[in-house]
Amino acid sequence: MLTLLKLLKDGRFHSGQALGAALGISRSAVWKQLQHLEAELGLSIHKVRGRGYQLAAPLTLLDPAEIGRLSPTSNWPVLVFDSIDSTNAEALRAIERHQAAPFLVLAERQTAGRGRRGRKWVSPFAENVYYSLVLRVEGGMRQLEGLSLVVGLAVMQALRELGVPGVGLKWPNDVLVGQKKIAGILLELVGDPADVCHVVLGVGINVNMQMTDEVDQQWTSMRLESGKAFDRNRLVAALGEMLHRYLARHQADGFSAIQAEWEQHHLWQGRAVSLIAGANQIDGEVLGIDSQGALRLKVGGVEKVFSGGELSLRLRHDS
Repeated sequence: MLTLLKLLKDGRFHSGQALGAALGISRSAVWKQLQHLEAELGLSIHKVRGRGYQLAAPLTLLDPAEIGRLSPTSNWPVLVFDSIDSTNAEALRAIERHQAAPFLVLAERQTAGRGRRGRKWVSPFAENVYYSLVLRVEGGMRQLEGLSLVVGLAVMQALRELGVPGVGLKWPNDVLVGQKKIAGILLELVGDPADVCHVVLGVGINVNMQMTDEVDQQWTSMRLESGKAFDRNRLVAALGEMLHRYLARHQADGFSAIQAEWEQHHLWQGRAVSLIAGANQIDGEVLGIDSQGALRLKVGGVEKVFSGGELSLRLRHDS
């Protein structure tokens, strides 16, 4: 089925006879595969008598060779999957298989994409970027301090570099445009964080997605914000180069060297917020972050510090 899609990806008309000849199947079998493409991948295919079949829009698929050409500095080994449960899950399986890090896992779509706090990450075929970079971490906890914030900063800078306006950060793991989420980060650890471990840097970016009814929060995409479609290979390469730069700074100098830059781009700096931790809610004002990436809030006139993967930050209505 995906072989057929690759024949159609140029966005031109192709006759059923020509497609059947290329695939070595009958025209009726081509028709059945086209129906599966529409049903399973949500693609729109035009059918015109006498001309054949055409994708509603040309499709650029992820290409490891092109990504490598565009990102000579990072140039990590790249695994690309047409369809997978989640890139983070596959990255964790690859670690279990003892695949040498660093390496990058990408997918055209995810059938069980995951966000923070168990949320579903909507993952339509060939529209967005589903990205998991695996690193081997040695030297203990210092190498992990503020790491998700460093990744968020790299994502933000890559989007800005490609011309998406108004991109900023929200503690701890969101990249926003205004109040709308454009990207999210999910980090997962395997091994002993005090000694030697592997960390999966999971990134989901809404690139060319223009509509969905499956997201339960405000969202946007690079295309909606800029009015143009983006080459995802170019985005993956730009993100790789930016991550390479920021991770090197983090490893050499620690998160404290990046703290001020992160705060400069925090969209909720100085805002009145509610911090949700399970059934508990803490109201305060955002002061910033500390040298380890924890959130600093003024609560009842007193500064308090919060960190943890299950915390959620929301703007208060009076902010």
